[in-house]
Amino acid sequence: MLLAAGEGPPQFLTQIAALVVAGAVIGYLCARLRVVPIVGFLLAGVLIGPNALGVVREREIIDAAAEIGVILLLFTIGIEFSIGRLMAIRRLVLLGGSLQVLGAVLVTTGLLMAAGVDLRPAVFTGLLVSLSSTAIVLKLLGDRGATGSPTGQTSLGLLIFQDLAVVAMVLVLPVIGQDGEGGGGAGGLVRALGTALAVIAVTLVVARRVMPPVLEAVARACSPEVFLLSVIALCLGTAYLTALAGVSVSLGAFLAGLVVSESRHSAHALGEVLPLQILFSATFFLSIGTLLDVRFLLQEPLLVVGAVALVLVVKAVTTTAAAWATGVGAATAASAGLLLAQVGEFAFVLERLGRDVGLTPAGLGEDGSQAFIAATVLLLVATPGLAAGGRALAARLERRRPVASAPEAAADDDAPVRGHVVLSGWGSAARHLARELTGSGYEVVVMTLSPDGAAEAEAAGLRVVRGDSTKAPVLEAAAARYARAVVLGDDEPEQAARIAGVLTTTAPQADVVVLAPGAEAVSELHAAGVADVVLVDRTAHEHLTRTVLSRLGRPPAAGPAGGAPADRRTVVDTSRVVAFRAAPATACVHASVARPVLPSTEGCAECLREGRTWVHLRLCTSCGHVGCCDSSPGRHAAGHASHEDHPVMCSVEPGEGWGWCYLDRTTLEPASAALSSSA
Repeated sequence: MLLAAGEGPPQFLTQIAALVVAGAVIGYLCARLRVVPIVGFLLAGVLIGPNALGVVREREIIDAAAEIGVILLLFTIGIEFSIGRLMAIRRLVLLGGSLQVLGAVLVTTGLLMAAGVDLRPAVFTGLLVSLSSTAIVLKLLGDRGATGSPTGQTSLGLLIFQDLAVVAMVLVLPVIGQDGEGGGGAGGLVRALGTALAVIAVTLVVARRVMPPVLEAVARACSPEVFLLSVIALCLGTAYLTALAGVSVSLGAFLAGLVVSESRHSAHALGEVLPLQILFSATFFLSIGTLLDVRFLLQEPLLVVGAVALVLVVKAVTTTAAAWATGVGAATAASAGLLLAQVGEFAFVLERLGRDVGLTPAGLGEDGSQAFIAATVLLLVATPGLAAGGRALAARLERRRPVASAPEAAADDDAPVRGHVVLSGWGSAARHLARELTGSGYEVVVMTLSPDGAAEAEAAGLRVVRGDSTKAPVLEAAAARYARAVVLGDDEPEQAARIAGVLTTTAPQADVVVLAPGAEAVSELHAAGVADVVLVDRTAHEHLTRTVLSRLGRPPAAGPAGGAPADRRTVVDTSRVVAFRAAPATACVHASVARPVLPSTEGCAECLREGRTWVHLRLCTSCGHVGCCDSSPGRHAAGHASHEDHPVMCSVEPGEGWGWCYLDRTTLEPASAALSSSA
């Protein structure tokens, strides 16, 4: 129902707004302080939770949003992975995962029984300790682009087995509880595990046979809304069906991502889903923070410290040993051991289920539950630091034993191509340029939303990424950060400006070249960080080709007019945007007319028509006209300024950046050392 006038906001909106606002503020502060945002989200949750400021009290809606966050996070991880890569780490999943879970349960149980804890609560505590946080570990790996690294693959393999083991843990809880009943015993456990394996098998078959043509049909609708809804429906629907079968929703979401990863539209799907995943994942980490009771932390510091130490030592040792047993090498095993040395988000669910059958951590009742929550939150906060410590330890071990396992791979080592050219769109300009570039020996990657265009580019032997070029994951899939140049040849100016804005962060080193319909788009493109613009109404596709090749370090042998005579001392680059800004100390009242412009010709326009040469060139900052200075016989710059009433010119001679106002007869010093938008 709509709120009547004068009524206050609904309770759920207050809490959701508090979470989102806190997340935005904390995220900004973390970015400025160069702190991992996850840590900030957890601490913000502690601050606004029911045990501190009390802004968030009712947990049902928050828990639901957090659960969606975990689902979307695992879904995006699945998209970035693939079935082939999953099969490649099956030894890590089956052998490493089983050794890690079993080792953590046995070691924890033994230590607690030695301390006087009964067998049943000791085993229950071991189950809790054996689980790591899939959400935070994969988020940290994804942010570093290290999911495919040795440590990333090792961690992912162990986490997948933990999600499978949760099925068995839920069934075995009543058996080890005080009532000793439930679950159907060993038969129920076998049936549940068999169901889980059947779900995985069916999902893999669907991924290979059914979903690729379905997503292809959805993509042909050319509707971003329909594509996004279809992908989200696949994600949530698969998670729901796997939950009905007794498999965790996290594993179901990961499997749904694997389904999409087998489609040619995986990058497109990732780009559409990622903004939602960021929002809901932040909500998840905030919600975890709201669980911590700071008062208990202050009242029982020794109990909390003991719980933290127990989990940290047991998880680091057993995970390292399990990973090492699979043959990954000591450096990778140690790094993974510290990365997984925390308690996972599903342990909260398992702990609540344990209470229903009379089980609490270490058999300590409410104190045990609070100590478990406090230790879990503190270890989640410490995970980024532990991960960094793991990388440092791995590097030290690698230096000592250079023949051991491969060192931790950075994201840069997984780049499929380097030094290539990325084309956005597959129109006539892109097709012409692709032929010229491949003929010159350059590798070309095409980004397009058009299924027909993608098929045509693939038929031409080009690598194709299907998706919206404004989405960072699509640019990542095209390896734009490693490209020599990114060419926006068939995009509208507004679209090109948005793509250029994303490229400033994802591929700051790449030259961005835009084919624009007219000079009116130059200012907007310059503001987005574009330095090179080729105008459709001024030049044909050959000019675009020459511009891109020159940026790649292969200039043409001659210009369009056969090259400038030697006595023409300066030739202007007509594809490079010039943006003159006068320094405030020398600016006159007319300096404000200067705007980003493209030089209209390579030399003085009038001298070119008359067949003359020039001495110095000046550029009109109002329209881009190029004229010769007063030292030349024609004095065409002054003539243009007088005839067109464009008062401000700037020098385009090498090493010069000053301007001149013809009305005030004033020299204008530049606000910066360079005029180009690339400065």
